[in-house]
Amino acid sequence: MKRISIISVILVLATLGLGSAAFGQGKKNGKELRTAVERVDNASTVMNEIMSISDKSIPSDLLAKAKAIVIFPGALKAAFIFGGQGGVGVVIRRTADGWSAPAFLNMGGGSFGAQIGGQKTDYVLLIMNDKGLKNLMQDKFEIGGEGSVAAGPVGRTAAASTNVTLDAEILSYSRTKGLFAGLALKGVYIAPDSDLNTAVYGRSAKEILGDPPMESTSAPGALQRLAQTVGKYTK
Repeated sequence: MKRISIISVILVLATLGLGSAAFGQGKKNGKELRTAVERVDNASTVMNEIMSISDKSIPSDLLAKAKAIVIFPGALKAAFIFGGQGGVGVVIRRTADGWSAPAFLNMGGGSFGAQIGGQKTDYVLLIMNDKGLKNLMQDKFEIGGEGSVAAGPVGRTAAASTNVTLDAEILSYSRTKGLFAGLALKGVYIAPDSDLNTAVYGRSAKEILGDPPMESTSAPGALQRLAQTVGKYTK
């Protein structure tokens, strides 16, 4: 009888230990899911605000051709002779039926020269071809290094843009203090946020954006907002 009691106690303690571990993991995943939802919400807000600018939005015909869209809301840029910038963002890839689930990215970079101050900037990158998409899915991708990047045109249509711009792998845009314009963004790198992608999906960015990419409808409901937002402007 005593032996059975000891075994019972051990089993109960083991069960409690497993339950605590599972509870702790649940809390961790819940926190990271909230972080992911916040990023998607911020990116969706940026997209809606930019596309609502009369005659100064991203041309609809470029959005219709983009292979993927990257958004970094509120990236911080600061400088005092030496400068740096960094931010967190999301990317979605075009699928046969719309847009993929969002994968999460980090960005960073530095500069040197006569500079001082700090500001927050929203960046939107249109990945225009398969080469740009392949570069984006590298473990670390330097814009202006491996990829050809150009300032994206603004307006209702890109028909008047030069072929050089339209042939670029990446078209980049920025918005600072309400001013939205094309910007030849260079000297920054983009890398997957491996921790967040794994926590939310149990997958890497390459798996989320691969062939075929993960459908938006396979993501948690709150993370489908960005695909729905972009879908309004790319039909």
